[in-house]
Amino acid sequence: MKSWVTTVGSSAMVLLFAGGCALIAYARWTQPIADADAAMAAGDVGRALGSYAVAEKRFDAMPPLKRLLSSEYDRIIANQLRLLFHTDRNEETLEKAARAPEGANPHFWAGAACFEQGRAEADPSARLAYFGRAQQELIKAVGAAPDDWDAKFDLELALRLTFELRRQPQTPPGELMKLLRPDPRPGSVPTKRVG
Repeated sequence: MKSWVTTVGSSAMVLLFAGGCALIAYARWTQPIADADAAMAAGDVGRALGSYAVAEKRFDAMPPLKRLLSSEYDRIIANQLRLLFHTDRNEETLEKAARAPEGANPHFWAGAACFEQGRAEADPSARLAYFGRAQQELIKAVGAAPDDWDAKFDLELALRLTFELRRQPQTPPGELMKLLRPDPRPGSVPTKRVG
């Protein structure tokens, strides 16, 4: 009886030790992610992007871990896309989104980047091309996450702007948003608000 208890106890101790070592190794291996999260919270975009890139390389070097910890990898890529977009690095956002896994919501970020490029473009045909690509990407984003209201709103904006730009292609870039809410016609009676 005593040898059975000793065997079970020894086995449990070995398993606990191995589990603890695995957790310590995981914490050290994912340290760049923690550093990037802290830098992002502090507003240090350059350091955050650098640390996320280091973490991404670690995952890319070990495909089995990349599959096993896919939610963590998706979060790394999604945060990189978010930072690139919010720092107006639209070309880099599009390049990163083209290689990103579906879990990182790449279509939303690619659509948002194309939308911003379309807003800045002066050439009417290139502007329509950017808004067309934004529509395609945002349709995919809504298909992947039907409850994402940001994607739905951005898709609605892209659709309406494209429609209005086809009617008025020579609109300057600074006046695009006026197409969505035109000035009231002189002499028209404003609608009476109820409620």
